[in-house]
Amino acid sequence: MTGPIVQIKRLRERDEFVAHLAASAIDLPVASDGSIATALGASLEVGTRTLANRFAILPMEGWDATSDGRPTDLVERRWRRFGASGAALIWGGEAVAVRPDGRANPRQLTIGPESVGDLAGLRHELLEAHAAATGGEPTPMVGLQLTHSGRWARPSGDPAPRIAYRHPVLDARVGARAEHVFSDAELDDLVGDYVRAATVARDAGFDFVDVKHCHGYLLHELLSAVDRPGRYGGDLANRVAFLDAVVAGVRRDAPELELAVRLSAFDVAPHGPGPDGRGVPVGGAYRWAFGGDGTGTGIDLSEPHAVVGRMVALGIPLLCVTAGSPYSCPHVQRPAFFPPSDGYLPPRDPLHEVAALLAVTRELAGAHPEITVVASGLSYLQEWLPAVGAGIVGSGGADLVGYGRGVLSYPELPLHVLRGAPIARERLCRTFSDCTTAPRSGLVSGCYPIDDFYKARPERVRLTRAKRAAETARGGRRAR
Repeated sequence: MTGPIVQIKRLRERDEFVAHLAASAIDLPVASDGSIATALGASLEVGTRTLANRFAILPMEGWDATSDGRPTDLVERRWRRFGASGAALIWGGEAVAVRPDGRANPRQLTIGPESVGDLAGLRHELLEAHAAATGGEPTPMVGLQLTHSGRWARPSGDPAPRIAYRHPVLDARVGARAEHVFSDAELDDLVGDYVRAATVARDAGFDFVDVKHCHGYLLHELLSAVDRPGRYGGDLANRVAFLDAVVAGVRRDAPELELAVRLSAFDVAPHGPGPDGRGVPVGGAYRWAFGGDGTGTGIDLSEPHAVVGRMVALGIPLLCVTAGSPYSCPHVQRPAFFPPSDGYLPPRDPLHEVAALLAVTRELAGAHPEITVVASGLSYLQEWLPAVGAGIVGSGGADLVGYGRGVLSYPELPLHVLRGAPIARERLCRTFSDCTTAPRSGLVSGCYPIDDFYKARPERVRLTRAKRAAETARGGRRAR
């Protein structure tokens, strides 16, 4: 059992934060106050574009579209806030399903030929908000994340898995059976869906699409399909064949569109609550972790290096490094002091998870300088995100600093940092995990604890009840 975990909000001074890192043997670069705005305000060339700063807004999964996958006023509000951040790169803004059966929830955005106007409207709202917030600084580079949720698909609310292979642990969680495994022919057809979705994104004015390979969704699962027979499983060349085919199709049908990949560069065994409520791995040896060493907890980057090398060979200019899956091991990519309703307490100080992900990011960035790398998993840093972000960029650990769930409560943080304005500590994400608990309870996505807009919504009462029920089920245990 680990000892008590110190909440970051209690580390008010830089010396306190640095001393805590040293005492806990956590390796994070922390820039001095005077260098933060300079490092994060530096321009960057990406393909034919010049980015005005080093902030990137990371994609999230919305739960507030219409039942047929179209934007609502809540989606539009979120995209305006993405634009108001002042970030020079908007990585997808949101995960968009390439076809209806690939949605992770009944209110996720879906992309098809009829979506051009809707998506162009979201992009327009974002760009208008960016221009108003920055006073007309250069237009950000805006992309769209394309996804099929695979094992975690719930297009009508109940599990409706489509899987890359049978899994001895995860199948039972979603009721996956042999008939849910994609055939090679079905994956060929899905390649066409991704390519058609990319052309729609192009027509809606987006600069790039992310072919999502992370967080346990279908294309990430394909990367670990070591036991799958046929053209999409077995050796690594087969496991990246889907990406090869999508890139070839996009280059053919939308050659002006850039491509990107958000990659779970390592995975660990599924975790669950141990006797004290803290996360522990389920089972022993684990061969299905892409980027894992087979033990279920260790990392081996041999295959991730090969995949990134393949991306470079394909001319893909953008890589966002993340890890694991929020469904099976949320602590590795969403470090949090407070777990979501269906989660577990952190196995150790979550800063260790931040450092582990950044170490992997640094290694991949250093080995593949041809590709622009975005770091992620940083919202847990809270008021120390700017200093560590500047340290990452300044030391070559990544080219851009990703800003994910924190943007829901405090979208203007990048702009405030770049202008040297004080951080609004009362608006910082404190990793209450309500942005996960709410959707998993069937509520619209948003930051209920901090964003006044969501505080006032009636769903907050239902969320409070769901959290209390989950706390009771965990036996009243809290992170310490």
